Amino acid sequence: MFFAYRGFSVILFAPVCALVAALFNGAALLPSYTEVFLPNAATYFKNFFPIFMLGAVFGKVMEDSGAAASIAHAIIKRLGPKRAVLSSVLACMVLTYGGVSMFVVVFAIYPFARALFKEADIPKHLIPGVIGLGAFACTMDAIPGSPQIQNMIPTRFFGTTLYSAPVTGLIGAVIMFVVYYAYLEWCVKKAKAKGEGYGHHTVNEGDIPADLKLPSPGVSIIPLLVVLVLNYAVVKTLTAFLMVGLHALIKFNM
Repeated sequence: MFFAYRGFSVILFAPVCALVAALFNGAALLPSYTEVFLPNAATYFKNFFPIFMLGAVFGKVMEDSGAAASIAHAIIKRLGPKRAVLSSVLACMVLTYGGVSMFVVVFAIYPFARALFKEADIPKHLIPGVIGLGAFACTMDAIPGSPQIQNMIPTRFFGTTLYSAPVTGLIGAVIMFVVYYAYLEWCVKKAKAKGEGYGHHTVNEGDIPADLKLPSPGVSIIPLLVVLVLNYAVVKTLTAFLMVGLHALIKFNM
């Protein structure tokens, strides 16, 4: 974890860490590496690579086509700067629950959230927390049916579906959202009480072009709806959902 946060390649350090674990466990290094680590790594790759690949492609096409930005812009524009925190959170939630990779959502939402926070004079340092609530909390794995990989992986091990434990999941999602959102609003009020505003920044401050052309939000959301409908209809595999959603995205946005 330390090396990952430092920017080192996980692919390179995973085998090294496996050898270190085997060393401290008292096991033979070479057999542990060839008979334990490599077979399990290959099994993981075989089971989840199609989902990772299609999810990444789906998210990338959503980003490059402007569909993700169009949906985010529509939600943020609708709610306005008075609800800057809520609109940014909802934009993230719609995209992640629709199957867009949460990593893509970060880069799609940030420019609009930054402009909105600047207009509302809310400290810029709160943007990561806002995106975290929308992209990495409720819709990542708490709300039943989330097509994110974090919700998909456990189904292979426990023999469940993406909609398992719906009551527990919804209760957990509500608690997460209410507590997290209340904390963010408290941070905003605290900052305003201290006279802290957006501030003066010079990094990542590019303005959104006034003539920015985005596809229609109604058309842009069709691929997300396709993924969600098929997800609900057939919950045994996610790969097919992402393939059909990707096809719909290319058809309507490319």
